[in-house]
Amino acid sequence: MHLLTVFAHPFTDKYPAAVMESLHLPFQQSGHSIDVLDLHQEGFDPRFTEADHSHFWGGPIPPGIAPMHRRVEAADRLAFVFPVYWWGMPALMKGWIERVFTGGWAYQYGTGVDDRGKQPLHGLLPTIPTTLIGIGGSKKRTYDKYAYDEAMHVQIDVGIFAYCGINDVETHLIYDIEGDHNAPLRDAGLRRAREIGAEFISPDRIPREARAT
Repeated sequence: MHLLTVFAHPFTDKYPAAVMESLHLPFQQSGHSIDVLDLHQEGFDPRFTEADHSHFWGGPIPPGIAPMHRRVEAADRLAFVFPVYWWGMPALMKGWIERVFTGGWAYQYGTGVDDRGKQPLHGLLPTIPTTLIGIGGSKKRTYDKYAYDEAMHVQIDVGIFAYCGINDVETHLIYDIEGDHNAPLRDAGLRRAREIGAEFISPDRIPREARAT
């Protein structure tokens, strides 16, 4: 089994990286391969440029995007690990999706660009099992009070991944991790990340249905 993890945090020695390492531990113990796409370390440019706009309307694929497609295509599992910024992904990770999940590769209307807005949508990506782990500073009750977790599910799980054909997706949140007083919660978060990893590779894993929840 081959995992592609997309990671968006500027440091590799902070808590989000520890969460990623905990997620990876069951994969490593089982001898599976892992490709870490560290968006900061690789210097990915998240800006949607004129070249991206041209490709959106049928022009050539921009430089650097096809290799990203190949890395996604090589994966049997996809993971996204990120700090929650303003109740969503960091701009760097969102920009990666905006540039990499391109028309004609991730989704398509009808038979191509000319059918956009006229013909039905087709998600083109295979439903690769996908998990997201967001690391938040706020308490769970804050997410519950304002339904931020549900908003993230609708925007990300359904609006991005299921839109492109990946319906087997779910977002996990690790809450309230900031400050020395929350050290026990951080430890619990690392244990939860390991559990998510173990569940993710289990032969008994039941596929998720993002649009059904």
